Amino acid sequence: MRILVLGSTGYLGAHVAERLGALHGTRVLTGGRSAASDVPADLATDSAGRLAEALAAAAPDAVVNCAGATGGNPVTLAETNARGPAVLCEAMELACPSARLVHLGSAAEYGPGTGRTPATESAATRPLGAYGATKLAGTAIVTASALDALVLRVGNPVGPGAPPGGLPGRVARLLRDAGADTVLRLGDLSAYRDFVDARDVARAAEQAVTAPGPLPRVLNIGGGRAVPVRELVHTLAGIAGFGGRIEEQGAGSARSGQVSWQCSDISAAGTALGWRPSYALRESLTALWSAGARRPVPGAEGEPSS
Repeated sequence: MRILVLGSTGYLGAHVAERLGALHGTRVLTGGRSAASDVPADLATDSAGRLAEALAAAAPDAVVNCAGATGGNPVTLAETNARGPAVLCEAMELACPSARLVHLGSAAEYGPGTGRTPATESAATRPLGAYGATKLAGTAIVTASALDALVLRVGNPVGPGAPPGGLPGRVARLLRDAGADTVLRLGDLSAYRDFVDARDVARAAEQAVTAPGPLPRVLNIGGGRAVPVRELVHTLAGIAGFGGRIEEQGAGSARSGQVSWQCSDISAAGTALGWRPSYALRESLTALWSAGARRPVPGAEGEPSS
């Protein structure tokens, strides 16, 4: 089986490529902006025709799209998160229409939680920022295509290699730089988020690639639990042996203020894929701390935590 992983140098993409590479009888092809990629591709700028030529030469049996942007201006986000999936779907319909497409979406597509009830895949989508809106546009394009395609709507990823663009990676970096008596000053940490280990996301992608069809068009992939961001920060500080103080000063991020509580119902992924998260949050944070801060990759996908 030949599997193309787009965005294979990003945070989630690297985990997905590693997981799929361990499958017996599978060849993983990397795709991205790097000249070292098996399939050089930039979904933000390539034409569907050019990408179709590259896909025809690669002849994948499945494509996992981990390419995406979490930061930047609305134009950059739209080019990567909305235009990118549109170009990919058109190119696949031209070059490899029978290949399965697994696309990584984001729980940010839901927007604020309603009544502190975990969101099912049929819940209303009300993203409040450009990131969630552009990810939702990408999901709509994938689910409307004629391809054998599904979207994994991923919660807040955490675990080894978490980049400093998200809260877990940023806090880990601050803790590494902190002295024994340092006061760690952060914004408001009262928001609740659904954290999922990047390795569990990779396992979900593997199961989505290999499961017999037909499959639901959208599946939530999360921890299935709303965790106070404050709990995550203090747990990570304990793992790091931090002896200083943590102070919350002022407001948190704009997204935290707008979306104070978020959690995904992950029961459908269990039914369709037999998938459930296997890492507890403490295990994920321990792995994050042990692995050390990995250099962030431009365009690395992963929803910021706050």
